[in-house]
Amino acid sequence: MRDRWPIIVAVISAILLIALAALWEYFRVEDVTVTGNTRYTDEEIEDMAMTGILGHNSLYLYLKYRNKSITDIPFIERMDVAIDSPTAVTINVYEKAVAGYVKYLGRYMYFDRDGIVVEASMEMIPGIPYVTGLYFDECVLYEPLPVQNEDIFATILALTQLFDKYEMRPDRIYFDDSMNVTLYFKDARAVLGSMENIDEKMMKLKSVINSITGLSGELHLENYSVDKDEGYVTFEKDK
Repeated sequence: MRDRWPIIVAVISAILLIALAALWEYFRVEDVTVTGNTRYTDEEIEDMAMTGILGHNSLYLYLKYRNKSITDIPFIERMDVAIDSPTAVTINVYEKAVAGYVKYLGRYMYFDRDGIVVEASMEMIPGIPYVTGLYFDECVLYEPLPVQNEDIFATILALTQLFDKYEMRPDRIYFDDSMNVTLYFKDARAVLGSMENIDEKMMKLKSVINSITGLSGELHLENYSVDKDEGYVTFEKDK
């Protein structure tokens, strides 16, 4: 019987190897769908998610990303993988809700709608507003920006939503000490003032933005509302 053990072990090992090979081929991913991503391309998400020797096995990917937070990919909070068929998967991407960024010690510090710093990067990501006029002594990853008025983050979020609504991308948002807002479009500045009638102000800005593109000066909208005449919108060229 002892003489047969090596043979038995060899047979069992061969059966297991055949079973693993069959399992590998059966669950080998051929089609990938990516959803929820705006910061990275589909191909980049695939390269990030499908790594390692088992990176193209649908069952392995499902188990790997099940209930798991992502800590090593900037701006990605988590991903999960749904098995559509043994050879097809959908990678669902859940991005961090980034409201804006500030500059600190040569880095771009991105924060969410609650003012929590969610990412520090040497690269500027297009489409995220640069916010100035905030005063803080330090900026620590995964901690709130220590500003005096925390309501400013709700204001930033409201502005970014309006940017999406009216398809505008200012280069910079500036807040003065009274939380009055100025938007920078290269050398042209749109002075919005307070958030009162902000939707109306942004709608008006959308209608005139092309006429001030390339100019240097200030467009005054701080007193504008649809109930007031056009005299409340003026553009002052820089001297």
